[in-house]
Amino acid sequence: MCNDRYARREPAAVITIEVRDDFISAAVFGEFTLEDFKEFEDAVEYRNRFGGPVDVLLDLRGMLGFTIDVAWEEFRFARQHPGDFRRIAIVAEDDWLTLLTWLESLFLEAEIKVFDSEEEAIAWLREGRDERRNA
Repeated sequence: MCNDRYARREPAAVITIEVRDDFISAAVFGEFTLEDFKEFEDAVEYRNRFGGPVDVLLDLRGMLGFTIDVAWEEFRFARQHPGDFRRIAIVAEDDWLTLLTWLESLFLEAEIKVFDSEEEAIAWLREGRDERRNA
């Protein structure tokens, strides 16, 4: 008899989420799971309910991969919430994320960019915030 808890070990996954005013910062370490994505969704929905669209910094440099249900849920969420984001800055080292970002941008009204460094991503998000303040 096979004991499932020893038969397959998944890499540990951690998502950290910080919400400040109209800004959400999230970082993923390990495999990005549906449970992690739901936690991110909850933060976005909560913030939108009380303050409108948000800017997002998503650091995926520590992500080892994601499950297919995460990809499906991400596209579903994007289609249901096209106006919930202003700018989304993704920090990643893998080229395939650029393709996924382009696909997601088809469903969102937000500006989305992929960056190599967190500093560049934050500068771009601040630039957008400054433009809104001066408009």
